Amino acid sequence: MYKKLTLIILLLTALLPNKLWAQAKDRTQIIQQRLDAIAVDVPGLDEKVQLMVTGISIVDYLNALAKSNKLSISIDPKLNFTVYDTFNGVTATNILVLLAQKYNLDISTVGSIIYITPFQDPAQFIKPPQKEINASYSAPDNTLSLMLNNDSLPAVARKVTRLTGKNIIVPNALQNKLVSAFIQNAPFETALEKLAYGNELKMIKTSDNFFLFQPLEENEELYVNGDKNTAVRKTFKTANPGGHPSAGLFTRMINGQNLISADATNTPIADLVKQASQELNKSYSLYSELKGTITIHVNDVSYDDFLNLLLKGTDYTFHVDNDVYLIGDSKLEGLRTFKAIQLQYRSIDTVVAMIPSEWKKSVEIREFREQNTLLLSGSGANIAEVTAFIKQLDVLVPSVMIEVTMIDINKSRTVSTGLAAGVSDSVKTGGTILPGMNFTFSASSVNNLLNGVGKVAGINLGHVVPNFYVSLNALESVGDVDVRSVPKLTALNGHTATISIGSSLYYKNSTQSFIPTNASSSSTVLTNAYVESDANMKISIKPVISGDDQITMGIKIDISDFTSIPTDGSPPPKSTSSYETSMRINNEDMILLGGIERTEKDDTVSGFPILSRIPILKYIFSNKSKSLKKVVTVVFIRPVIMR
Repeated sequence: MYKKLTLIILLLTALLPNKLWAQAKDRTQIIQQRLDAIAVDVPGLDEKVQLMVTGISIVDYLNALAKSNKLSISIDPKLNFTVYDTFNGVTATNILVLLAQKYNLDISTVGSIIYITPFQDPAQFIKPPQKEINASYSAPDNTLSLMLNNDSLPAVARKVTRLTGKNIIVPNALQNKLVSAFIQNAPFETALEKLAYGNELKMIKTSDNFFLFQPLEENEELYVNGDKNTAVRKTFKTANPGGHPSAGLFTRMINGQNLISADATNTPIADLVKQASQELNKSYSLYSELKGTITIHVNDVSYDDFLNLLLKGTDYTFHVDNDVYLIGDSKLEGLRTFKAIQLQYRSIDTVVAMIPSEWKKSVEIREFREQNTLLLSGSGANIAEVTAFIKQLDVLVPSVMIEVTMIDINKSRTVSTGLAAGVSDSVKTGGTILPGMNFTFSASSVNNLLNGVGKVAGINLGHVVPNFYVSLNALESVGDVDVRSVPKLTALNGHTATISIGSSLYYKNSTQSFIPTNASSSSTVLTNAYVESDANMKISIKPVISGDDQITMGIKIDISDFTSIPTDGSPPPKSTSSYETSMRINNEDMILLGGIERTEKDDTVSGFPILSRIPILKYIFSNKSKSLKKVVTVVFIRPVIMR
């Protein structure tokens, strides 16, 4: 029977691999030696036993063996499998050794007590040899190379810290993290960022130059931002059907300032405010519920600018009090703010008229005329918007000095001829002969002339009455007069400058009114009114300055003049010239406006009826006056910008 059991053991062990066979053989020999060592004190080990049971638990099986051979056996409670073995005529030692091999048990002895437990391979508690981390560092270039394949992150941090002298911290949550990366000669910080990105981690550099690896938090994800750099952002659930996250928010340090980037679609405003405040560690207090959603995509903006973008166009605003951001409805007390804006170059009248009416609804604007100041009251964001608009309007308005040179050229020619005779008291002989003739002959002079002609002709022509006179007129005059005036005008850009020079005459306007006093009579009322008639030269110029210091001028010139002065009290006749144009010239250039010309022609004949129209006789019986007058006006205009 013993040989048969040995054969069974050999058949079972032949099926195991050689290595396992060798290990099992060593362990079996050790168990055999332990049992043989106590066999002298425990004779039941060498006594043969017959066990004819199947399908019972290992605990009951061993208890039956201990009872039949008077053995002291302690069984580990972890053993709970079922045994189907039947033995006949074998020793207890053989049964125990076979059970240890077949069911992977370990048997140890304490005195005469046999202790049976599950077998644990000691090799599993032996730590495998530490894997060498393939990392290299170039100090002159500050570049790092990593060839990692499922390497321990703490081991990598330890190796890189030793190579570079730069502190890298791995938290307890990542002590068992395995990482892989293949990076060649990359800048140190870039290499660590890409190592973190490739293994679903984030890397943070603290202000004291420590580099920390951290696991991603809830709703965080890695991505490549608009600058083609790896970054971490927060994701939010949107109100879109399906509820897929499509919004992100992250912060990064640029030039010592924490800036926010966000990509949100139909995301609640309250969530974005909360997340941004947490990311930048900002203290805030909500005075009212923030309702509504927003779609926003911004890169690298400050916290204040981010709040302005979120709350613009809503009824909400924010106010900073002792580094605490108070956020809520703009109508609530404590959230309204005030600001005084003193204008430097413009008047408050023109500026207030230019502010859009929609802005005036959200910001109260009051005028302080004594200081040319506007007082604004409302939310901080709306006031900032209005303030920026006013600052753009409050700029220096240049003035334009306009030099106007006006020259009137008057050319006139007058010819007066005629013979006049009549009777008048106290007429003396006299007058001028040169340069023109205007001579009067008295009665004595005419009689002397008649006596002289009579002696020569032998005819008595008689004498004229004592008060008779004769006037002979032959005069020609030519005039050439230049009138020059140089007024200077000054106007603000876009405003009109006007100058007017002229004279006024008054003529009498008589009105006769009949007022009935009764059925058979009426009274007459005569009313005299003196009406003014003006003759002016009026120039209006409107300059508009362009960005390149060119000036567009709208010019209008009106010239009127009296052609004669009536002596009978009738309205004086006038001549009128008008000129209107627009042109664009450079600063300090001069332009010439000509063509304002008028001609006056006057022919006057007085004489004896019928005889004054007969040829030859008309020179004796008429007086003739002929005048021709030509007036040319020339205008020179020179604008000069004054700032």
